[in-house]
Order: sequence, then C-alpha cells, then structure tokens
Amino acid sequence: MKLKLTLLGTVAALSVISASQSNAHNQGWYIGLEGGANWIGDTDFTFDDSWDTTFSTMDFDTGWAALGTIGYGFERNWRVEFEAGYRDNDADIFFDGKEEEEFNGNLTEWSFMANVIYDVPLSERIDLNIGIGAGADFADFEDNRGFSGDDWNFAYQGIVGLTYAISNRLDLTLTYRYLNVDAPTFSNAIESYAFEDVEKHTVTVGLRYDLHEDEAPLPPAPPAPPPAPPMDAPEQFVIFFGFDKCNITAEADAVLSEAASAAKTTGAASIRIVGHTDTMGSNAYNEKLSNCRADAARSGLVSKGVDAGSISSSGRGETELLVKTGDNVKEPQNRRATIDLQN
Repeated sequence: MKLKLTLLGTVAALSVISASQSNAHNQGWYIGLEGGANWIGDTDFTFDDSWDTTFSTMDFDTGWAALGTIGYGFERNWRVEFEAGYRDNDADIFFDGKEEEEFNGNLTEWSFMANVIYDVPLSERIDLNIGIGAGADFADFEDNRGFSGDDWNFAYQGIVGLTYAISNRLDLTLTYRYLNVDAPTFSNAIESYAFEDVEKHTVTVGLRYDLHEDEAPLPPAPPAPPPAPPMDAPEQFVIFFGFDKCNITAEADAVLSEAASAAKTTGAASIRIVGHTDTMGSNAYNEKLSNCRADAARSGLVSKGVDAGSISSSGRGETELLVKTGDNVKEPQNRRATIDLQN
C-alpha cells in the first residue's frame, strides 16, 4: 500500500509542479489507439473448494494489451479522457510454493478508466505526459481444469509517457501505466479464487489523432508596400501561423528567406518583429503566444545569417487585429508576425 500511495503522490506532485509551465498546444477532441505488453506481478490468492482452503501464488507470464482513448484537450495543456483497455495474461499456478504439473490459467480483463493528464512541453514536437485515472475493471479467469469465473472491481492507475507530434493533427505516443485492481474474486458453484490486489504494468506504443475542425489554408502573404526610392526590396514582410501554433511553416520560412536577403542587400540597420494572435483564448495566453511567434521569426532570421543584435522582437497579443473581429473568433490573417526593415 505504501508503494501505491507513493506512486500516486509522485504523479500528483509532478502535475502540480508542471502546471507552472505553458506552451501552445492543440485543443479540442481527439482519439487514440495503443498496443503493447502487459506484466502482472506475482499475486497471492486463496483457493477454496468443497474440501480445503489453500493459500497460494500465481506467476503470470508476459501478456499483451490494447487500449483506445477519446478525450478533450484544454488550454494550458490539460486533458481529460475516457480509456477502454483489454489485457490478456497466462499464468502458472503454485500451491504451497510448488507448481502443480500442467496446472495453469488465463486472466483476461477489460478496464474502463477516466483519466486526467497534463502535457509538459519538452521541445516544439515532444511532450512529457503525466496523469492519474480511476474506474472499473472487469476480469475473467479460467484454469485448464475447466474452472471459469468473472468479477467487477474498482481500479486506479498512474500514467507517464512521451508524445511526438508527427504533424499538426497526428501524434506518436509511448506510454507506461501502473494499474491496480482491488482484490478480485472468481467463483463458481464449488470453487473460488480470491486474489489480493492485482498490480499491472503496461507499456504501449500508439497514435493519437486530433478531431478539431480543419483549418483553412494559411492566407498568402499580402503584397508588400511599394518600396521607397532608391530601395528595390520591400521594407515589411508578414508571415502567418496555424491556430494556436508558433512553429514556422514552409510558407513562412520562404518569406523569412526573402526578408533575410532584403536585409543583407539593403544593409538594414535594424529589424523590428511584432507577433500577433486572433481573439481565441485569454488575453494573458495570447500575449505569451504572440511573443512565441515573434521569437520564432527572430530565430528564423538569425539562422539565415542576419545579425541577432540588429533584431528586436515583441508580442502584442490580440490588441492589433489585421481583420477586426469579436472575441473568441478564429481569423487566420490575425495569426501573424510582421518583420519591418529599418535603415
């Protein structure tokens, strides 16, 4: 019991600590599918029949597991999800410490869990996932003598994993779950197996797909204002971002290449970058997101050979909209960063 409380306490503490961090993250509904291996620790049980009561141990082989999830992601990287899982393990059965010849069993289980998960950003594409869950476990046990029984029990779990963003809507997941099932008992008319708590360790690899609405293609960059003589290159460039994103797309990278080339050609004395957002989300969140977009544009120019000392960057949140909208309106042209070349 102390080990279980320590595990869940650690998961909860990490969730509280990680709440101080923030990053632009996909929001909305998603689905997931996972598969992998399942281990069950050696489990003590009591076997009762019409003649005797025996205190015994069951040694489980490595089994397999398959899980499906449906969930919703909120602002600030919190997620809630419903999880359904199936696990299958064979077992060798020992009575009084001795394995009976050809005496074995099979345990199959369906688990139905409600989870709360926090995603800690480690990089632009990788998140650390930390969570806890609780729910019900339906187990069916059979042995090779013809015994069969099933039972429903309370279950809880701790979750730790990694997520890699393959694309804006598809993630690759690697997840470990510690699942504890509360003392299942399997019985028929004359026999019963009464287990102590069953502890399971599940490692899976899977895919998670975001169901949020399709975004319209990013708008083309508006034409630059006519150059002031004698300059041949435009003085302002604009790049656009995906919803709730601050990563540089291929289209935006091409515009940054043009801006870097113009800065070198004209000998711009300074470059001013300002990030903007649409009106989705809170003011404080959009202020951070606009700064992230401005910093991403700045890093892109520096990587293309522009002197970092000549660049200043800042974010204006949703205060300077290119297209005027009401609050909580998705507008692609407002999700932008402007790059001004100044001589």
